[in-house]
Amino acid sequence: PEQAVLADVSFDLAPGQVLGLLGRTGSGKSTLTKLLFRFYDPVSGAIRLNGVDARQATQAELRGRIGMVTQDVELFHASVRENLTLFDETIPDARIAAVVRDVGLGDWLAEMPSGLDTQLAGGSSVSAGQAQLLAFARVFLRDPGLVVLDEASSRLDPATEQLIERAIDNLLRERTAIIVAHRLGTVQRADEIMI
Repeated sequence: PEQAVLADVSFDLAPGQVLGLLGRTGSGKSTLTKLLFRFYDPVSGAIRLNGVDARQATQAELRGRIGMVTQDVELFHASVRENLTLFDETIPDARIAAVVRDVGLGDWLAEMPSGLDTQLAGGSSVSAGQAQLLAFARVFLRDPGLVVLDEASSRLDPATEQLIERAIDNLLRERTAIIVAHRLGTVQRADEIMI
């Protein structure tokens, strides 16, 4: 509490714009994304989304409007369907299957013994690349207006990184986004870059 992680940070991000957020480890990039999701609230100042202080919204409201993909994807001991929909039973199977194909996991799903009903054993039953693509599918299924990509394509093999890059291009189409990165090449599609 005595030492600020972020101080004197102020910026605007217009609808449909992509912001690249660069900085060294420990510079506050991920802290900023956690503030957006209200994992914690700012001690001073405010984060405003569409002019409204984020503290006036519930976490559920924020998470319904903001999608996030990080390099560490949490998978549950649950079915493929439940992992993709985060247990939302209102999403039709046809839509889930279409999104899975769109992110490049159609063949993977076809190999699953029970399709969408196949039980995943947390992160141990999929590769890091597959987990990343599943995280992108989650965001596509929720269709949020703001997307945060926090080092979403790091630690991947070249073939999977190519699938991720295609998924990112599709995800950013007509959306507002923040891309957090350590490398300049990761934010090449940003309209503006903040260091």
